[in-house]
Amino acid sequence: MPSGRTLYDGLLVDPVWWRAVWNTVRFTAVSVVCETVFGMIVALVLNAEFRGRGIIRAAILIPWAIPTIVSAKMWQWMLNDQFGIINVVLLNLGLIHAKIAWTASADTAMVAVLIVDIWKTTPFMALLILAALQMLPREIIEVAKLDGANPWQIFWRVTLPLIRPAVMVAVIFRALDALRIFDLIYVLTPNNVQTKSMSVFARENLFEFDKFAYGSAASTLLFLILALLTISYIRIARISLDGGR
Repeated sequence: MPSGRTLYDGLLVDPVWWRAVWNTVRFTAVSVVCETVFGMIVALVLNAEFRGRGIIRAAILIPWAIPTIVSAKMWQWMLNDQFGIINVVLLNLGLIHAKIAWTASADTAMVAVLIVDIWKTTPFMALLILAALQMLPREIIEVAKLDGANPWQIFWRVTLPLIRPAVMVAVIFRALDALRIFDLIYVLTPNNVQTKSMSVFARENLFEFDKFAYGSAASTLLFLILALLTISYIRIARISLDGGR
C-alpha cells in the first residue's frame, strides 16, 4: 500500500483531480452568484404587499422542497435530446436549429447542471433574504421615501447595507453546499468529465475504481479546501462589515 505522502503527491499532480477542482469551483462561483441575484429579486417581490402573497410564497418553495435526486431525474427527461420538452420549446421558438444533447455534450453539460441547480436552490436564497427583509424597520424606508429617494436608491443605500450580514451568511451556507455538490451531477451527467466534481471524483475512486486510499486522500483534500475557503470568506466578510460601520 502506498504511503500517505505518496498518495497526496500523486493526487496533487493528477490532472483529473485538478479538473474536478476547477469544475467544482466554477460551478460554485456561477451558481452562488446567480442564486443570490435571483434570490434577492424574488425576495424583494415577495416582500411587497399584494394580494395572494402567501400562496405565491408557498409555491416558490416547491423547487427547493423537491428532493435533489427527483429534480435531477425530472430535468434529465426534460433535457433529453430525443424527446425532451426543452428542445421542443426552443425549436418552436426558433432559438435553436437542431436538438441538443444537453447533459451529454461537453459544451452544454455544465450549463445543464447550473440551470437545474439555480432553479432548485434560488428559493432557498430567497427565503433567507426575505427573512432579513422582514426584520427591517419600516420607519427607515418611509424616511428615505420622504427624503425623495427613488426605489433604486432606497435599495442600494438603505436596504442592502442593512441586510448585508444576512446575505453574507446565506452566501457562505450556499457556497459550502455547492462545493460538496454530488447527487445532482452524479444523476444528471454521469461519467462526464466536464462536470465531474471533487465529491464525484472521491466517490469514483472509493467505490468504482476500488482505490480506497486514493479516494480517502481526495476526500481529505476536499475537506481542507472547504475549511480554507470558509475561513477566508469569514475573514473577508468580517473586514467588509467592519469597514462599513
